[in-house]
Amino acid sequence: MIVKHGMNCQFAFLGSKKDFMLASSAIFRRQQFLIRSLGGCTNQTHQKRMQETRALSGTSLEADAEHILRAITPTLDLNKHKGQAGKIAVIGGCREYTGAPYFAAISALKIGADLSHVFCTKDAAPVIKSYSPELIVHPVLEESYSVRDEDKLSISGKILAEVDKWMERFDCLVVGPGLGRDPFLLDCVSKILKHARQSNVPIVIDGDGLFLVTNSLDLVSGYPLAVLTPNVNEYKRLIQKVLNCEVNEQDTHEQLLALAKGVGGVTILQKGKSDLISDGVTVKSVSIYGSPRRCGGQGDILSGSVAVFLSWARQHLSAAEGDTSISKINPTILGCIAGSALMRKAASLAFQNKKRSTLTTDIIEYLGTSLEDICPAC
Repeated sequence: MIVKHGMNCQFAFLGSKKDFMLASSAIFRRQQFLIRSLGGCTNQTHQKRMQETRALSGTSLEADAEHILRAITPTLDLNKHKGQAGKIAVIGGCREYTGAPYFAAISALKIGADLSHVFCTKDAAPVIKSYSPELIVHPVLEESYSVRDEDKLSISGKILAEVDKWMERFDCLVVGPGLGRDPFLLDCVSKILKHARQSNVPIVIDGDGLFLVTNSLDLVSGYPLAVLTPNVNEYKRLIQKVLNCEVNEQDTHEQLLALAKGVGGVTILQKGKSDLISDGVTVKSVSIYGSPRRCGGQGDILSGSVAVFLSWARQHLSAAEGDTSISKINPTILGCIAGSALMRKAASLAFQNKKRSTLTTDIIEYLGTSLEDICPAC
């Protein structure tokens, strides 16, 4: 027999030792289940979390993502004209990969950009065009198999001239989704990146764009308007290349700071269970619950989202009436925080409805709803 006394759940037991052991075991299991259900933790886990919190104190703060989203998202105004809410360009798309550039470009539109361009290879263009009439698709890139060696220099010049005539119109480039690793194509994109820097156009680099810059860090090093969005493997390669060491799971924040500094102050959005963001000066975290479903293409949504919010953050900070609470924050940091938070919220909503069958296209359909929940259009 067990008699419970008071709120502290102290027990007086009347019975055999064997009965006591069985009862205690059952009670313990129920207590542990209750603790887990309430989001609690065991003593050991609690101590570990406290140690982690103390270790991170002063080096990383959970970003106030919803406040940032509300602050930098522009109002819908009848006096504005087409293009003022953002003109985004995606550099990517080849024979093998047509979905990734589409995901990035259409995500930008779904969030609220006015125009979204895709510069891709000639083989990829008809496929990407067929996905949506909303995208402006430029079939200008070439791969090695279609270019003779003696023609490479002239064709490279034509590609660069075609992209360059659009460059100053863009508020942000997304470089890498579906790009592939063809040597001639990557060489052309390297030249496009250099021209983007000269034009002071922000650049978000993802996918095979990260493969390119990891092997040619000078393309982005020291450019404050560059954002890198590595996944776990891409981040590992960056760490090895820049810091000449392995990823340190015990000191992630300090290592991320060092990495961002090592690439000359570019902003890095390290994707993971919590997204970590650093420009070499500060570290911010976005831990909003997303989705356990890890279907391919979510990184492409994120890159398109960051591009839009980065352009909006720059517009907001340049306005005289800008929110003073965020006026001193790097616009690339603001764009990463907002893009990460919105992507996670949309993924969570999609998973609630689709569960294991959740696809990237499902998440894209919740981008608008997610932004509307945080920042109503009217």
